[in-house]
Formats: sequence, structure tokens, C-alpha cells
Amino acid sequence: MSAQPIPPLVLASASPRRLDLLRQVGIEPAKIDPAHIDETPGPRELPRAYALRMAKAKLAAVADRHPGMVVLAADSVVVCGRRILPKAETEKEARVCLGLLSGRRHRVLGGVAVGAANGMVRTRLVETVVRFKRLEPAEIDDYIASDEWRGKAGGYAIQGRAARFASFLSGSYSNVVGLPLYETLGLLKAVS
Repeated sequence: MSAQPIPPLVLASASPRRLDLLRQVGIEPAKIDPAHIDETPGPRELPRAYALRMAKAKLAAVADRHPGMVVLAADSVVVCGRRILPKAETEKEARVCLGLLSGRRHRVLGGVAVGAANGMVRTRLVETVVRFKRLEPAEIDDYIASDEWRGKAGGYAIQGRAARFASFLSGSYSNVVGLPLYETLGLLKAVS
């Protein structure tokens, strides 16, 4: 019995990491159409609810533009305690994130939403636990100088130089990179 093919899909993301991950498992999106929505957490919004809300909102924004197509949307959220860390855009934000993560465990929440051609929506929330070693000031300076943190949730990219900071990981590695592949493939097959 052969595997059921995944239909052509629209990736609702501008993330090159998500595209690379899909290509890694042999999926080439037919279209890439980023959602461009407000990603501000609501007042007292808990991280798990936020990650799923973002994935669903991105899906809703893009699915309307592509009726009859399968749409994949996702959001990655780095959480330290109950605090949602930003996608670092400034050196100051990146330094604050790395300082919070230094020597501690944190969670990476991956919200995934898939919309079928018939309008059915399936979602999944994936949690990965990561522990960073205690970071020396020179290590933080070096990482900041790399500019690799820019635009990354929590101010780091585990698939790059920050891999040397991760002393422990439990769960989906690809979720930390930007898309939990196993779970995403399951959702895509469910709407095929």
C-alpha cells in the first residue's frame, strides 16, 4: 500500500526555515503567501492559547485568498516560565532573551493549523523543552555579533550557532527550528 500523496498546498509563512523543513521531507509548496497579521499577545493570554490562536489566525487570513486549496500555517513561540519571548528585532531584545534563557529550561510551542480544500480545519500544538547552558557574557556578545538572532523567536536559531548553547532537548527538534514535521505531516494527510 503506497502512502497517500499530499495535495499541493499554500504555505502561509515567509519563514525560510519552514520552507526548508518542508523541502527536507519532499514537500514543495505550490505557493507561499505570508499572512502579515498582528502578532501581539492579548492581555494575560497564556502561551499555549497564543500559539494556537496565531496559527489559526494566519490560516484564516491566507485561506480566504486561496479558496479550494490546502493551506498550512504555523507559529513558533518561545516561553520562559509564563513569559512569551519576542521575535527579537533589536540587539537589546536579543540580549534580554538570551539572558533569560541562560542556564534555564524553556519551552518552544509550535502551533500548526491546516485548512483543507473543503474548509475543514485541523490544528495541533507541539511542545519541546530546551535547556541552555549558563551563557558567558562573551558567548552572548559573540552570538549577538553573528546577527543570527534577528527575527527569531526567543532571539536564537537552534539550527545555527545557538546549537552550542542547548545542553538538553526533549521533544521535536524540527519544532524548535520552526515546524514540527511529524505532526504537520499527520495534519496534511488528515485533510488529503
